[in-house]
Amino acid sequence: MSVSEDRTVQPSPTTAGPATGIADPAPLGLAAFALTTFLLSAKNAGWMTHATGNSWLGYAFAYGGVAQLLAGMWEFRNRNVFGATAFGTYGSFWIGLGLWVQLVVNPAVAAARTPAGLAATVAALNHDLGWILLAFAIFNTYMLILSTQVNLAVFGVFLTLEITEIILCIGNFAAGAAVLPTTTIKIGGYVGILTALVAWYTSMAGVSNGIAGKVRFPVGRPLIS
Repeated sequence: MSVSEDRTVQPSPTTAGPATGIADPAPLGLAAFALTTFLLSAKNAGWMTHATGNSWLGYAFAYGGVAQLLAGMWEFRNRNVFGATAFGTYGSFWIGLGLWVQLVVNPAVAAARTPAGLAATVAALNHDLGWILLAFAIFNTYMLILSTQVNLAVFGVFLTLEITEIILCIGNFAAGAAVLPTTTIKIGGYVGILTALVAWYTSMAGVSNGIAGKVRFPVGRPLIS
C-alpha cells in the first residue's frame, strides 16, 4: 500500500522502480474496505436490530469489491506488489462473499423444507463461512508479517483484521445452527468495527498527505526498515 507521509508514490519493499506520477490508489482501496467491513461488522456485533442486516451486500460488490479491486490494479501500475496483492485479494474477497450469499446461502435456505432441515442447512453454512475465514486468515498472516515493512498504520489494519478473522472463524465453526450472531461472533463484530476505523484513518491519512495541504495525519514508520 502506498500510503505515505508525502505525495511520492512509495513502491513496496519487495519491488523497485521509479514513481509513476499517478495518484495513490491506496486511500480509495482502504476506504472501500473500511466501509464494507463496518457494515458487515455492525451486523455481526448485533447493532442492526431494526435493519435487514444485508446493507453490506450491495457494497460488497460495488465498493468493497469493484472499487477495491480497481485500486489493486492501479497498484500494479505503481509497481507496488504489496498494495496490488492486498487490494486485489480483499476486493475479490468481498465479491466472492457476495456471490456465496447469492448463489449458495439464499438457495440453500430456500430449499430447506422442515425446521430440522433448516437447522442442518444453517449449521453447514456457518461451517462454510468458517472455512472461508480460515483461508483468508492464512493469507492475512503473511501479509501482516510483510506489513511491518510498510508503515504503522497499514500494520494496524492487518493486525486488527487478523484478529477479526480468527475470532469470526472460531465463532462460525462453533455456531452450529445459530441464525443470530453468537457471543463469539459479536466479539468478532466489535473487533471488525475497530478494523474499519483503523482502515478509515489510514485512508484519511493517505488523502490528506496526497493533497499536500496543511492538515496531515501521520501513518508512522515501518516497524522493520
